[in-house]
Amino acid sequence: MRIGYFPGCSLLGSSRDFGESVRAVAGALEVDLVEVPDWNCCGASSAHVMSRLLALSLPANVLARAAKAGFDEVVAPCAACYNRLASARHELAADSGLRKSVERVIEAPLDGTVRVINVLELLERVRDRIAPRVREPFARTVACYYGCLLVRPPRVVGFDRPEDPTSMDALVAAVGGKTVDWSFKTECCGAGMSMPRTSLVAELGGRIVRDAVARKAEAIVVACPMCHSNLDLRRGAIDRALGSSNDLPVLFITQVIGMALGLPHEALGLARHFVPVELPRRVAASS
Repeated sequence: MRIGYFPGCSLLGSSRDFGESVRAVAGALEVDLVEVPDWNCCGASSAHVMSRLLALSLPANVLARAAKAGFDEVVAPCAACYNRLASARHELAADSGLRKSVERVIEAPLDGTVRVINVLELLERVRDRIAPRVREPFARTVACYYGCLLVRPPRVVGFDRPEDPTSMDALVAAVGGKTVDWSFKTECCGAGMSMPRTSLVAELGGRIVRDAVARKAEAIVVACPMCHSNLDLRRGAIDRALGSSNDLPVLFITQVIGMALGLPHEALGLARHFVPVELPRRVAASS
């Protein structure tokens, strides 16, 4: 399986662990990720507050380059990148005048043929390859946290259920894990407020961590670099906001699958976390 790959800025920088685990798991599942040639930043959380034309032109240029390279689809593992690319594609398809303006900026045609998918969609497509390759079943109970950007707005992304998504839960089950039933799956973690309003992020993240702990989860599983940063990197601020501390780790879904496939922890970037990933080996109960 060959597909276009847009790592975005975070998977090569602040979320290298996610990027490493995505590539490691893709290789183990025989998925050939081919990087979009000469890609640029998607604009993420800042471009839209400066200029709508800029906010659309940045992701549109990525899509144009993907089309020129011959890709029908591009996987964007970062939820923010995925949302920006999908949103731009949606807006430009609905407004021919705006599309022409963007085409003049990027000096390339936009035919809307390149579809954008997220990492959960990619993994769902190859889920039948996962179970036969499991070497160490992930016999743990976790809380799957989807965040805002993978499932919203539903008319744009068209992915899973916007209030109670289940795709990540199904992937955890595929490698032998269990998931808690909770109402924080899509609650906001603070996202773009991570820098200007750290106290707000600590409060919102604290609610998520506190509920996951209360439901006896052994880890929180995410598919978004910003969610991971806010729940892992900001754990000190979260602990202060809660008035207590805990060592509940935050894992990317690709790391969960990679561990079950028996991939080396170094290849999955597990040592890069701020909250140490210390999960004792367990044996799955026999059926």
